[in-house]
Amino acid sequence: MTGIPGGDRKRPKAARSEAKPSEVHESVPPKAARSEAQPSEVDWRDWTWQMQHRIRTAEALEHFLDPTPKEREGIAKLAARFHFVITPYYAALMDPDDPACPIRRQVVPHIAELDDAAGLADPLDEVAHSPVKNVIRVYPDRIAFCVNNECALYCRFCLRKRMVGEPEWAMKKRELGEALDWIRATPAIRDVLLTGGDPLVYSDDRLAWLIGELRAIPHVEIVRLGTRLPVTLPFRVTDDLCRMLRDFHPIWLNTHFNHPRELTAEAEEALTKLADAGIPVGNQSVLLRGINDDVATMQALCEQLVRLRVRPYYTYQAQLLEGTAHFRVPIEEGVALFREMRGRTSGFAIPQYVLDTPYGKVPLAHPYLRGREGDDVIVESYDGRLWREPNPE
Repeated sequence: MTGIPGGDRKRPKAARSEAKPSEVHESVPPKAARSEAQPSEVDWRDWTWQMQHRIRTAEALEHFLDPTPKEREGIAKLAARFHFVITPYYAALMDPDDPACPIRRQVVPHIAELDDAAGLADPLDEVAHSPVKNVIRVYPDRIAFCVNNECALYCRFCLRKRMVGEPEWAMKKRELGEALDWIRATPAIRDVLLTGGDPLVYSDDRLAWLIGELRAIPHVEIVRLGTRLPVTLPFRVTDDLCRMLRDFHPIWLNTHFNHPRELTAEAEEALTKLADAGIPVGNQSVLLRGINDDVATMQALCEQLVRLRVRPYYTYQAQLLEGTAHFRVPIEEGVALFREMRGRTSGFAIPQYVLDTPYGKVPLAHPYLRGREGDDVIVESYDGRLWREPNPE
């Protein structure tokens, strides 16, 4: 079912601290004893084949690894709360022998997700900021437009897990039209971020229609794409897609690499196509405990991104989101990490460490970071409002 061609490929090293700025990793095949008929190279690199063969059950996951008892319990008990979906490509990057693998922990359910009394379904209060369905307006001049509710895979720390894969959040063409009408009637909007879900799950034709509609609105100056498919399904970045996007410049794209092992040869190919098409690419990572919360890993990630013409843009503090307590890092530790990177690498290789709040993104540095009161960290938004973020040390 979900093997990978080229079974002699070498597995990446397990230790996070061993990642080097110049390494390029490759996909890891599932254990040969468990794999069914290997797909052809053509099938494996076909993004639609990958979408059709996504892993959704413990049995399918067993073609890549033996889930631990805590992973199996997580798969069983979390099925009704947050779906479990992984592309074969991304599953092939997981270390089958290491439950602490930074790829595996991002996507395989774990019983630890049930131990989070403080987590919220909508920590940024996005629903209250929506003038029409799936349009989120926090700032006067720009919006996040959640054009669908589907992704190639479902990250366990997904900010919008309340909506991903849930039918009521899907966008019919009529509803997309209503959102476009609202944008047309709101001349203050100059910057539109297409997000979701993931806009690159759309076909080229559907995405071209949507961007074309936005490009026809005089006051929309910038269209941005927020997508994790260069990480989780890089075969989606085809020559045809890049040619289509090039017709709608200025187009900007932000993606989401969290760990150097995600920067595979296939991901490098996708990023090169985007850059060669004249699309500025930025990266927005999330600071995640046990995945990228040490200087060696974060520096290796950022330096490899810069080598591939990707600007490390933001690193987000993990939100107070349900089921993510085991991922969250004390903010002071994040501040110390990025301070330690200063002077050790190029300045443009250091992302801005930010906390997203219902009042907008706040840099976690002076003067926006006001200090700690007990288990809360106090920050000041761009317009002077104070936000109290629960963040136990």
